[in-house]
Amino acid sequence: MRKFVLLLAGLWFSGSALAAPPTASMAYNWTGFYAGLNYGYGLGNRSVNFTPSDPLSALFFGTDGGQPPSTSFSGRGALGGFQLGYNWQLNTDWLVGAETDFDFSSLNGSASSQSQITLAPGIPFTSTVGEQINWFGTLRARLGYLPTSNLLTYVTGGFAYGRVARTGIYTNNSGTGFSLNNGTFEISCGGLQTCLTGSSSGVEGGWTAGGGFDYAVSTNVILRAEYLYVNLGNKSVTEITNPSGGLIPSTFNANFGHTYFNIGRLGLILRL
Repeated sequence: MRKFVLLLAGLWFSGSALAAPPTASMAYNWTGFYAGLNYGYGLGNRSVNFTPSDPLSALFFGTDGGQPPSTSFSGRGALGGFQLGYNWQLNTDWLVGAETDFDFSSLNGSASSQSQITLAPGIPFTSTVGEQINWFGTLRARLGYLPTSNLLTYVTGGFAYGRVARTGIYTNNSGTGFSLNNGTFEISCGGLQTCLTGSSSGVEGGWTAGGGFDYAVSTNVILRAEYLYVNLGNKSVTEITNPSGGLIPSTFNANFGHTYFNIGRLGLILRL
């Protein structure tokens, strides 16, 4: 964070030295390429439910509430990166543009739910799920309106993508182990052990929309405040057990709701 602030300050003073502020007698022209840095914070709520994916896990959960209850969590964290773009000023009031950005992210969250399984009476279980957004980027169009020559208000939207990692762990909370099978599938778990576990990670695509303000403090330096909504779709994580014999391991799915987050960020931009 300290390095980011120092870099912004350096860009600010270098840009200010390159050009004087626009004056009323000389209207500011937004047409051209620009690049800059941004820093901000994001948050979003996530829901997770659980479904069996084979006959044994369906029997294991039973139909009387043995299945782990649905849960939810709030993912949040800092983010920062850069943006590149181009503006076409159409007249004194309007402009259109295109922009791409890339941010590293610490957005993450987790939650747990408790259950007691029909085929393992007296044995409590905990299902823990988590999600981490490592980085994300967008490719967006912008439509801007100029209330004054050096103040731009805009709406924006387009494609979003990001690397998302999810985990699911199902744990036996008692000292009693068990092993169940139906001749094809098997669930085996020792006392105080992880019974089923799963994870997934990869780059996922979606969409984004938002808006913001750009304020030209000089010919080459622009300050920005921006809001974006980013949605990267939904995903299921398959949690799997390690069978003790040659049977097929039983599984169930942790179904994560839409991976969305709201972003507020500030930026410092240089005209190129």
